[in-house]
Amino acid sequence: MTDASENRVSSEDGKVAVVIVAAGRGARAGQANGPKQYQHIGGYAVIAHTLEIFLSHPRTSEVVVAIHADDHELFREAAGANAERVILVMGGATRQASVRLGLLALRSHAPGRVLIHDAVRPFVDADLIDRTIAAIGEREGALPALPVADTLKRESASGLVGETVSRSGLHTAQTPQGFPFWPILAAHEKAHHLRKMDFTDDSAIAEWANIPVNIVPGSPDNIKLTWARDIAMADQRLSGERVRFPDIRTGNGYDVHAFEPGDHVTLCGVAITHDKKLSGHSDADVGLHALTDALLATCGAGDIGTHFPPTDPQWKGAASRIFVEYAARLVRERGGRIANADITLICEAPRVGPHRDAMTAALSQMLAISPDRISIKATTNEKLGFVGREEGIAAIATASVVFPGEVPE
Repeated sequence: MTDASENRVSSEDGKVAVVIVAAGRGARAGQANGPKQYQHIGGYAVIAHTLEIFLSHPRTSEVVVAIHADDHELFREAAGANAERVILVMGGATRQASVRLGLLALRSHAPGRVLIHDAVRPFVDADLIDRTIAAIGEREGALPALPVADTLKRESASGLVGETVSRSGLHTAQTPQGFPFWPILAAHEKAHHLRKMDFTDDSAIAEWANIPVNIVPGSPDNIKLTWARDIAMADQRLSGERVRFPDIRTGNGYDVHAFEPGDHVTLCGVAITHDKKLSGHSDADVGLHALTDALLATCGAGDIGTHFPPTDPQWKGAASRIFVEYAARLVRERGGRIANADITLICEAPRVGPHRDAMTAALSQMLAISPDRISIKATTNEKLGFVGREEGIAAIATASVVFPGEVPE
């Protein structure tokens, strides 16, 4: 192995993009529970473990995942909240083709370096990623590998031992393999145009394209899950480790706005003809204001006034969907997945029922969740209080968000 000390890209040169290859069918692991990258180990899909490692690594930037065209739902279910944090591309007929498509998706981001990793290596660790990144040069790639430990035999045509092969200098290749971005993309493009599609990994393409590749120490734990027994052993290994507890949070929000002269009210993103309107600095959508507070509460991010103060003139007359979409984005950036939104509108008038479907559709767009995860209800105040006197409208909102589970000490 080389210490790969020359022509290094320094850590100041920016973060490193990642391509995760997950378009294979994995026939050798069995199809009873779907392709192997979506089979569960330790309670989560294989690919979910892999994504978590790279998305949480401080040195990585954009993460591209190449999946099979048939696997959209499988991927979103497996990745959970992390599905929103990656660039998804459709893979090709071979691993080589999928990597090329993943690299092409990164062109507009122009990363200096890129790591290419198999989704079915879920036990990669941060130290191995760091070693690989450190070995990437301005014109050199990096390959984590382990020296071959077993004695090697070559089989003869008759099925007998033909000869013993020296294992001196031989290594088993692992991923992630790291490269300067533009040279490895050019190598893939050249191979594609020449229809050379028989490369089994990216270091082989680099070798063919005269890109030097440094070998760095791999990890014996960084196994590739190939066979059904590999999946079973990985599940047993993880199931024996500490339990990951789910982190499900619920936030509540309450808002109220008084009526003033006007010709419509805006509730849950829908304009409803009425003989009054709600008074407020924005469009005074009481339902969306309450929901914004509920979403912010799930990640301890203050309230709507913290982010959109009514003293700021830029929010005068603003559509309240801006506030909800901002809060939903903040939740996702912190790793949360919105599971449910429930809003109760409290008013004597106008009638909400005829507009419920339109409200649900609007919220589905704002939150990027399916309509069956949204509930909008209305009730009167039985003629009691300011609501009963038709002086205003109140709203109560509840949001449920699932964050990545934590492992207790």
